[in-house]
Amino acid sequence: MIHGVDPRLRIVAALFFSIGVVLVDRSAPVALLVALVVAGFASVHIGAMALRLVPLNVLMFVLVATLPFSVPGEAMFRLGSLNYSFEGFGQALYIALKGNAIVVMLTALVATIEPIQLGHALERLYVPQKLTRLFLFTVRYFSVINSEYNRLSRAMMMRGFRPRLNLHTLRSYAYLAGMLLVHALDRSERILDAMRCRGFSGHFRPFDPRPPGLKRRDGIFAFACFGWMLITLNIHYDWW
Repeated sequence: MIHGVDPRLRIVAALFFSIGVVLVDRSAPVALLVALVVAGFASVHIGAMALRLVPLNVLMFVLVATLPFSVPGEAMFRLGSLNYSFEGFGQALYIALKGNAIVVMLTALVATIEPIQLGHALERLYVPQKLTRLFLFTVRYFSVINSEYNRLSRAMMMRGFRPRLNLHTLRSYAYLAGMLLVHALDRSERILDAMRCRGFSGHFRPFDPRPPGLKRRDGIFAFACFGWMLITLNIHYDWW
């Protein structure tokens, strides 16, 4: 269901969701639940989600283990002269819930967008064209640069290079980085000439098979996001 929503709406929704979660402490548990539901609608693979959450939760584990010692309050237990406070544990737990909710929502709404569609959606959201072009070119030619790096690395190995902790290794890697930059510059000039021969006028023409404008599904998604904003504001200001 999520994949059919306009990418622009998904980006804006992820942005406002993240801001709301950061600003409102008490919304963290509800936000994590909402993010998991959205991830279910987006058919996010559990394994991919877990891989994204592991580095974050390693950091959050360190935070939960250390932050309560620096927050005054009622002691949960003592470690020498240091107090592990309930208040600090609650703050660390809220931060962990916020971080997980934001990552899950970004995975569901933004990471499921095709990179090319993401670049065009950012351009339609009036992100500076230089940034969007840089993003699109990076997506397109990252694999090309990686293959060039592998080719040069294999050439070094065939000539007897073995990396060690010495000045020769550092100098060799510096030469490798320089050759990558030279080859990238040469390729960029050829690509620019080819684009000009094909009538490039400074704008990428997005390939989007869908007709312009928003659909009914986009309206339902926007209405759901508006409802979430009202719930977040109510949690923060206690309107009801």
